[in-house]
Amino acid sequence: MAAKAPAAEGVPGRGPPGEVIHLNVGGKRFSTSRQTLTWIPDSFFSSLLSGRISTLKDETGAIFIDRDPTVFAPILNFLRTKELDPRGVHGSSLLHEAQFYGLTPLVRRLQLREELDRSSCGNVLFNGYLPPPVFPLKRRSRHSLVAPQAGGRPAPVRRSNTMPPNLGNAGLLGRLLDEKAPPSPSGLPEEPGMVRLVCGHHNWIAVAYTQFLVCYRLKEASGWQLVFSSPRLDWPIERLALTARVPGGALGEHDKMVAAATGSEILLWALQAEGGGSEIGVFHLGVPVEALFFVGNQLIATSHTGRIGVWNAVTKHWQVQEVQPITSYDAAGSFLLLGCNNGSIYYVDVQKFPLRMKDNDLLVCELYRDPAEDGVTALSVYLTPKTSDSGNWIEIAYGTSSGGVRVIVQHPETVGSGPQLFQTFTVHRSPVTKIMLSEKHLISVCADNNHVRTWSVTRFRGMISTQPGSTPLASFKILALESADGHGGCSAGNDIGPYGERDEQQVFIQKVVPSASQLFVRLSSTGQRVCSVRSVDGSPTTAFTVLECEASRRLGSRPRRYLLTGQANGSLAMWDLTTAMDGLGQAPAGGLTEEELMEQLEQCELAPLGSSRSSLPSPSPHTSLTSLYSASSNVSLSGRRASPSPPQAEARRRGGGSFVERCQELVQSGPESRRPPTPAPRPSTGLGAPLTPPKTKLNETSF
Repeated sequence: MAAKAPAAEGVPGRGPPGEVIHLNVGGKRFSTSRQTLTWIPDSFFSSLLSGRISTLKDETGAIFIDRDPTVFAPILNFLRTKELDPRGVHGSSLLHEAQFYGLTPLVRRLQLREELDRSSCGNVLFNGYLPPPVFPLKRRSRHSLVAPQAGGRPAPVRRSNTMPPNLGNAGLLGRLLDEKAPPSPSGLPEEPGMVRLVCGHHNWIAVAYTQFLVCYRLKEASGWQLVFSSPRLDWPIERLALTARVPGGALGEHDKMVAAATGSEILLWALQAEGGGSEIGVFHLGVPVEALFFVGNQLIATSHTGRIGVWNAVTKHWQVQEVQPITSYDAAGSFLLLGCNNGSIYYVDVQKFPLRMKDNDLLVCELYRDPAEDGVTALSVYLTPKTSDSGNWIEIAYGTSSGGVRVIVQHPETVGSGPQLFQTFTVHRSPVTKIMLSEKHLISVCADNNHVRTWSVTRFRGMISTQPGSTPLASFKILALESADGHGGCSAGNDIGPYGERDEQQVFIQKVVPSASQLFVRLSSTGQRVCSVRSVDGSPTTAFTVLECEASRRLGSRPRRYLLTGQANGSLAMWDLTTAMDGLGQAPAGGLTEEELMEQLEQCELAPLGSSRSSLPSPSPHTSLTSLYSASSNVSLSGRRASPSPPQAEARRRGGGSFVERCQELVQSGPESRRPPTPAPRPSTGLGAPLTPPKTKLNETSF
């Protein structure tokens, strides 16, 4: 009898079913019977009590298990009654613990419970799915004709060793890859099948993979059709741009073009509406290309070093020219505006190209110089609608390396005198990385974990008004962590925005962690959630953008806004944001809830503050991760390049830094207006208004 006494305290070995077992789970004692713990075969408890797993006892002789006692309570209750009562425990935590204990019936029940709200066909916003294309076996000819260069011999090509992240399943693309690319700088193998960049224009989409790109066209009856696949390239694509003007344009085959770049080399193709394409040429900027976009049919490539390259579709001429070191840009009609680190804003008329016949250079004119000569790190231009008695007011908002936001305006009748300073704000303590001036709102984003400040803009007859002026509207953050080792997708494909036409409500796209399969769409004006979307195949989202798609010819149709998400397995999913915007008010308030944020952060390992990394924004030491949801009562429907890395932010503080990877061409008025391309790298845009006393309720959120 004395030999059985230890078994009563939970000694491993065989014992009667009614034997009492005492457990110490994370410091809390539980008592139950052996039969309760062992009725599920091959579980943690059956192995523990049979002696197959070594045990550790506390001072009372109870078996010690170093797990969470709060989560263990509903698990023990399930073993007793075979009924599931979560008791306020988060479902993912309960599933994780059930998998640890090897309780197969409970795991299956919890998985089924999670799948009730999930479907491989997506939710009501899911609009389409394009499977991974076949990897092209044909290589691009290395002896392709190089397009004419202006100003002498072409600059040497810089080969980049930047590789995309290793995200596991490469899908069809990876299986068809017949040879491996060079290893990445971090030593990890490359994943050729993941989507690196996505961009769209009108009813066209371009998708860039590691060594090739494809283009799709939307046809009214048959949907999205693959119309072009490039040959296999020798280097990974780092920049992507697309223009798809309406059919029947004056430029013929050059109405639709796609361009890709890496290092200093740029490839340009002409696209055919019914399928196929032809290579126009290869161009060299001589320095790394940091922004690639179209202004009309002019291809623009820029670098923070101050070099700009322009290719004109009419003259078929490639021009490279030196300017001041460039830190931001935006386009207004045929004008390209450049913000530089010397505090100046320059403009170039790329349509009248070249202009200076005496030396064949581009005509680069200084439009405005910042009073404090701070570097212009973000730039946005807004053209007011034309009226019968005057032309456009030109309104420009820009952010500086010191965190200032300024608004300058120019009336048509005072063109000769240049823009005049209209408003100044000093609400940011970090460099401004994005700014957007639209019809109704002014939005600025700084390098402090994508901290956003917004204002309501008052207009009179379409022009910005000082009575009562702009009033503060909201303050929130778009938390978007990036991979510490650079393995989170191409940074240019993960820009938070804002996206959308400037005369409509714009949105931010939030991807919290690099390997996330869920995105949150939030209003750029208030931070309120519009919706959240989750990958239908469970693969991580590696690139995204928003496409403004033209309306069909059918009666009653209207333009649609789509969220395009590229996945790690090479597929492309589409989500209907127009329907989501129509349902504003049906989603949780603000941005992410505390539970949603913690669920996202569980998918990655956070590095400590102060560690040297190039892509993880350093949170403020006063930031609380528990206050990540909006405190505003007026809410809406239901979620790189993210905020700049510490080295980039420091470079901007010194007046330098690289482009914010996005180009948004300004919407023009008149019957011949065209929708701007939606490039994968989107530029920084937004605007600041005067800090007059608020007359509306402020929306304060943390992230």
